[in-house]
Amino acid sequence: MSIQPGERIPEAILQYVADGVHKIDTLTLFEGRKLVLFSVPGAFTPTCSERHLPGFVEHFDAFRERGIEVACMAVNDPFVMQAWGESQHVPAGMRMLADGNAEFTRALGLEMDASGFGMGTRSKRFALYAEDGVVRELFVEAPGEFRVSSAENVLAHLPG
Repeated sequence: MSIQPGERIPEAILQYVADGVHKIDTLTLFEGRKLVLFSVPGAFTPTCSERHLPGFVEHFDAFRERGIEVACMAVNDPFVMQAWGESQHVPAGMRMLADGNAEFTRALGLEMDASGFGMGTRSKRFALYAEDGVVRELFVEAPGEFRVSSAENVLAHLPG
């Protein structure tokens, strides 16, 4: 079963690149802030690159105007996430987080088996909104769909 609204974010370590590889604990990442974390099955994959990430890039300022930070995550390594972010012109302030071994994805209960596509364990496509480490909204896509986790839908369901 996946994490549900009202539950606390589980603890795990994610990575990102900023003048070298850095680790960040999810408790630190979410603590004391409003954060939308959206996750994609894979960097550089078609829907993720053509629709999902671009929507959050386009609406980044609208989230920030509401005092909400935005982070993108995938079960990829931090160098892939950095390169993908650069190729997609991700704005400064949007973290591109790597969950290389899918530890956080599994802790959330949002993993999927993409072995049939040669991709192993990956994250389902989702977005969650948390305040101070507590999930307030969760948007998980059905397999093969892209609707509820879009930046536009998430913005429409958030406060303020």
